[in-house]
Amino acid sequence: EGAADYGILVCGTGIGMAMAADKVPGVRAANIVNAEFAALCREHNDANVLTLSGRFVSLEDNKEIVRVFLSTAFGGGRHAQRVEKIMALDEL
Repeated sequence: EGAADYGILVCGTGIGMAMAADKVPGVRAANIVNAEFAALCREHNDANVLTLSGRFVSLEDNKEIVRVFLSTAFGGGRHAQRVEKIMALDEL
C-alpha cells in the first residue's frame, strides 16, 4: 500500500534528500552524521526518515547510525508537543 514506518535515504551528503523528503506529508526527515544525533532525532523529534551521507561518513559509521536510529524509541512526554507543532506545518 506504499506505507512504511521508516525510510532510509543515501546520497552524497544526505542534505538534498532530507529537504525533498520533508516535502512529503507525515515525513520528519533528519540528515544524520553520527550515532548520538541518530538517537536524539528519534528520542526528541520522532524522526521517521533517516538521510545519510555516502561521501562524508564512512560505511561503518553509517551502519552504526542506522542501527541506533532503528533501535531508538520516541521519548514522548515533553517532546510530543514539539512533534505536534512540526506535523502542523504539513497543513500550511
